[in-house]
Amino acid sequence: MKRILLLIALTAITLGAPAQLLFEISGHGLTAPSYIVGTYHLAPVSFVDSIPGIRQAMADTQQTYGELMMDEMFTPDSIAFMQQAMMLPDGMTLDKLLTADEMSRLNAYIKQLLGMDMTNPLLAQQMGKLTPIALHTSLMLLNYMKKTGQIDAQNGFDNYFQKEAHAQGKDVGGLETMAFQVETLYKGQSLERQKELLMCEIDNAAFMEEMADGVIRAFYAQDIEAIKEAMDKKLNNSCDSSPEEEDMLINNRNADWLTKMPALMARKPTLFAVGAGHLPGEKGVLNLLRQAGYTVKGVR
Repeated sequence: MKRILLLIALTAITLGAPAQLLFEISGHGLTAPSYIVGTYHLAPVSFVDSIPGIRQAMADTQQTYGELMMDEMFTPDSIAFMQQAMMLPDGMTLDKLLTADEMSRLNAYIKQLLGMDMTNPLLAQQMGKLTPIALHTSLMLLNYMKKTGQIDAQNGFDNYFQKEAHAQGKDVGGLETMAFQVETLYKGQSLERQKELLMCEIDNAAFMEEMADGVIRAFYAQDIEAIKEAMDKKLNNSCDSSPEEEDMLINNRNADWLTKMPALMARKPTLFAVGAGHLPGEKGVLNLLRQAGYTVKGVR
């Protein structure tokens, strides 16, 4: 995996592509600059030092904010809350929610991925009561793990910045609560829509894999515009996110963060570490900061 990441990073440098995941925020009354870095939740911590200027930004800021306060994610109560949100209502299982044909297609996909399907009682017990969106997320993670190896959630890329801030005695916080994210990501769509999106992943596996790979390549090339381009790929059918879903998952959250970030930056120089997909575009955080009067420039 490390050799793959090194090759990608060297390729990006060789091609001279814009390498900007870190941006300085200044002006509009700030006495010292703050910074925002785009993250990929599954990236290894070893990639941090590939981001130009990140160590200086970490040293020059006095607090770190992520999408969430990561420590809160791993408390027993938080884990139980998330697990509950990922489960179907009592008495319901996926084989009751999906048609026989849909279940057959799902099993074929899972067997190709894991070598077994939900006719296996153990796997049915583990996956058969998940909501379609929770299973969708789980399958994406399994695909990623199959390609790259294990995922260490507690020592992940996002969490690294907060851990470093804690170690230096700096304040750490989140722009959202875990309860809000769980409600948005796992309960923001009806079960019927969740089922439709799950089957979209199953029936368009090659397209979905290409989209995910495009996001990953763009992240390691530190090209946020390419990240947006990969995220915006469409099938031009009901599998695509509706404008309302894009607002719920990305745009409305970006706008909400902009109601909180000015006060945080005015209080102390801040390092924000949030998903890179939230940064680019007309409704992205970088443009919203500029519209609010700040000067935002990439750190090279």
